[in-house]
Amino acid sequence: MKKASAIIQARMGATRLPNKVLMPLAGKPVLEHVIRRCRHAQLVDRVIVATTVDPQDLAVVNFASGLGVGIFCGSASDVLDRYYQCARLFESQHIVRITADCPMIDPDIIDLVIGRYFDAGADYAANILQPTYPDGEDVEVFGFDTLRRSWQEARMFSEREHVTPYMIKSKVSKKVNVAHDIDLSKHRWTLDEPRDYQKLSAVFDALYQKDDFFHMNDIVQFLAGHPDIDKMNAGIVRNQGYQKSLADDRKVV
Repeated sequence: MKKASAIIQARMGATRLPNKVLMPLAGKPVLEHVIRRCRHAQLVDRVIVATTVDPQDLAVVNFASGLGVGIFCGSASDVLDRYYQCARLFESQHIVRITADCPMIDPDIIDLVIGRYFDAGADYAANILQPTYPDGEDVEVFGFDTLRRSWQEARMFSEREHVTPYMIKSKVSKKVNVAHDIDLSKHRWTLDEPRDYQKLSAVFDALYQKDDFFHMNDIVQFLAGHPDIDKMNAGIVRNQGYQKSLADDRKVV
């Protein structure tokens, strides 16, 4: 059975919510939840945390190493280079990109996207090309050759800071979008701002003790019965970081 390596990008220096990757949810740091959920995916053979050489990210290194995952420290601003160097070092031929601000990432969705990637013989597969999944269930899968080509050819700041824009825009790659039967893209349970943290904390407090790996449908059902919690982070725009990169875009390579 073909499998892929999950590379989780994580750093302490987030602009809108510093140190978010080690903030507690139901007694465990955010990053631990992400790692455990990636490990639970059947088509993931290895989990690696890709952080930066910034001294403050020693906290990420120390914590993640205690969980027995692979560790890589690279560029803080050129995340595409960080991913490439990490995948090259660990000899990862197929990569799942997961961000550390998604503590409710569903292992089943990770497996679904990886499976579609392999079945289609794709260069890139994801559930974000035409979003139908909640913000916080983002999964991207790509081959090392695709990553290397992007690393060699991407020139714009937005293409280096966010890893996959060049892949998505490329006309030579075979791309696959994984869509959900019901459009759930209005939901948001990623972690970027204090209001996001309040919402995630409420969901974890309600669901985590019942099942360590509560799934997307469990969250949707819970929020349907608790509209006050669902509205805690209403109005926050999806992919604010990428939009900011586009607004400040410039050639950097």
